Amino acid sequence: MYLAEIAGPREREIVKPVVELLSAIPSVVYGFLGWSFWGRHPAITGTPFRLSALNGGIVLAVMLTPMLASLAEDALFAVPRSYRSASYALGATRFETIMRWCCPRALGVAAAVLLSLARTLGETMAVLLATGNATMLTFNPLASVRTLTATIAIEMGEVAFGSEHYRVLFALGIILFTITFLINFAADAVMARFAKKYGR
Repeated sequence: MYLAEIAGPREREIVKPVVELLSAIPSVVYGFLGWSFWGRHPAITGTPFRLSALNGGIVLAVMLTPMLASLAEDALFAVPRSYRSASYALGATRFETIMRWCCPRALGVAAAVLLSLARTLGETMAVLLATGNATMLTFNPLASVRTLTATIAIEMGEVAFGSEHYRVLFALGIILFTITFLINFAADAVMARFAKKYGR
């Protein structure tokens, strides 16, 4: 919203290339930074775990924010200028115009959020390096965990073809596919609902 609605042309020329440059950094680099910095400072979270689910979540948030910001900014730019002019003519402030007129009609913002979520679910290298890869079930975000994608990446190379272990890894892949399919289905439903509501 800042890039599309608030920043001036000069600010946009500086900030937008920086954001797009951050989105071009490979995920393994983000994972390595999370492993090397956060992993060496466990006192930040106050736990004995050097690597944790929280660490992986922070790495993913930093990694996906540039892509999300760039896509959302493009979606807000696609909203016709006439909507903003009409809102200002009715006496709305800039904040009210952005929140009540521009954002609800920028269908690409919802698509950007769901696309970022789908990429988060499929991310492997960043979480493999940053979460500790402890094979235990826990709801503590400060404990070490292993994600489904990391499990497949670590164990697929050493599993015997056709074994029960092999089938379990494929079952994990099916679970990931199902979750991604449901997210895409929900995205289509949300986009269709907003398009019908706002006539786009």
